[in-house]
Amino acid sequence: MKRIIYISLIFFLGASILLSAYTNTNKERVSLKLHIESIVVDSHNDTMMKTLDENTWLPILDIRKNTDLHIDIPKLRAGNIKVSYFAAYSSAFYGRPNTSASRTLALLNALYYTEKNNEDVFKIVKTYNELEKAVLGKKIAAVPTIEGAYSFTKDNSRDLLKQYYDLGVRAIGFTWNYSNELAEGLYGSFGDKDGTLSPKGLTSLGKDMVRDLNDLGIIIDVSHLSQDSFYDVIGLTRSPIIASHSGAISVFEHARNLTDDQLLKIKENNGVVGLVYHEEFVNGEGTSYVKNLVDHMDYMVNLIGIDHVGLGSDFDGARLPKDLEDSSKVYRITDELVKRGYRDEDIKKILGKNHLRVYKENEYNMAEVKKNENLKITPYFNMGESLSKDIEVLSARVNGNTENIKFRGLINGIEKKVELRGDKLTIYLDEDLTEKFYVVSFEATDENGSSHRETRIINIS
Repeated sequence: MKRIIYISLIFFLGASILLSAYTNTNKERVSLKLHIESIVVDSHNDTMMKTLDENTWLPILDIRKNTDLHIDIPKLRAGNIKVSYFAAYSSAFYGRPNTSASRTLALLNALYYTEKNNEDVFKIVKTYNELEKAVLGKKIAAVPTIEGAYSFTKDNSRDLLKQYYDLGVRAIGFTWNYSNELAEGLYGSFGDKDGTLSPKGLTSLGKDMVRDLNDLGIIIDVSHLSQDSFYDVIGLTRSPIIASHSGAISVFEHARNLTDDQLLKIKENNGVVGLVYHEEFVNGEGTSYVKNLVDHMDYMVNLIGIDHVGLGSDFDGARLPKDLEDSSKVYRITDELVKRGYRDEDIKKILGKNHLRVYKENEYNMAEVKKNENLKITPYFNMGESLSKDIEVLSARVNGNTENIKFRGLINGIEKKVELRGDKLTIYLDEDLTEKFYVVSFEATDENGSSHRETRIINIS
């Protein structure tokens, strides 16, 4: 009798193990199917930094093939990341706005280089319609962003911002951790050698910038702001914001994570927190796993609701959880959410729908732009083209009726002398171009305020 009971017990335990294995396997299949069906959006990566030659700042690495990076095209496709926000980060050049602009432009240029070499699978998107079209066409939709607006000054901010907009930038974080002319950063100090304390919150220039960003439909990113700057942004913006890569301070205490009150303010704003994967912010170095990421998600969802949580990895700028080695493994987050009982529709919101809503709402809220459709301006140089440092003029061909048209030439947001002779529009350079990269715009505005602008990045060699 004892033998029969023993055999029955062994059979029962074996059956339980098999059933558990089957159930887990079935759940994994369900989560993988759900992940593939979702539009996965990641609101922050630093990958373009890893593609540059650090002497010339020219792109030398094409991410079409497998690399050692967290992100390359094969990994993005394996992880089903269909929309990725590529950051241009420049805070290392604090107090040198033209060098900060040069570094920012070098990273944006690297993104254009990536697109040019991979047009069949990779597309820089500048509108929500372009984003949708790219996703439907099975291309990775790349959204250019700026992390740390150290290139802006009171002299260049409005026009330089429009030039960045022309290049496709659709999200900007005012600071990295250091303060600048726009805002107090997380450290509460400038990036000078003495670590000089900065004024609290947004500067008057920063407050103007909030309005300009809203008018252009560019998303404001609050991940690296001080709390005073954060609350100033919340009080001024008329569009939803993002914290592109942050966690919850109540889950793990770190200065880069958000307080409960900040999270609640983001809910009131109808914004989204892109959950960062950096182990230092998640659970401490060497101790972080996917389950710890989802602990942050659980907390934020319970506090502010499912509509305000998304993904914001910090790929290629972070030390990742032990079981999330690179962008190809993001499906493991979906797997964990399924295991915790999240509904399919709610998982799809976290994976991407929430970020897509914020992108769309910022575009919808932007000011009306009057475009001049009667003129065509064609610069005599291509995006990212290398030009001699001895160059004295930059020119473009103008086609169309030029009567009652005001022309402007802009370099890094500063207006330059222009001249129209026949169909040739020329910008005259009044100083040597000593940085590696500049942004150049030719602008035409008619008497009704309708305008047309062509903008290019140039490399000075």
